[in-house]
Amino acid sequence: MNIAADNKAPPETGDGDPRDEIARLEQRLEELADALARCRKIRLISQIAIAAGGVWMLAVTIGVLGFDPLAMIAAISAVIGGTVMYGSNRTTWREVDAAMNDGEAKRAALIGRLELRVVGEGPRDRI
Repeated sequence: MNIAADNKAPPETGDGDPRDEIARLEQRLEELADALARCRKIRLISQIAIAAGGVWMLAVTIGVLGFDPLAMIAAISAVIGGTVMYGSNRTTWREVDAAMNDGEAKRAALIGRLELRVVGEGPRDRI
């Protein structure tokens, strides 16, 4: 998943409604939150693979389980594959997190530019 390419926004023209831009950012933030949820699942799966492979190799090494070459190759593959998946996922996690922080900052700036008023009050006078 290439988060950087997905995060490119059209240039702000200044004449558009900030509310539309806020809605677009909210949608993007929801997509990024879903991506973070997937990253959490992948992290858990990779940790399980690393632990299971490590426990299997340890059990064979200390003699609790009999040596089976195919099972040992599978255990080694689980440890290596889990480690690679964990590292790759961590990079993706950082990209998604940075994109979320950027989106939240843009949303906060747009909300700050809105002229909000308390319900029941008339229009604010500008000073």
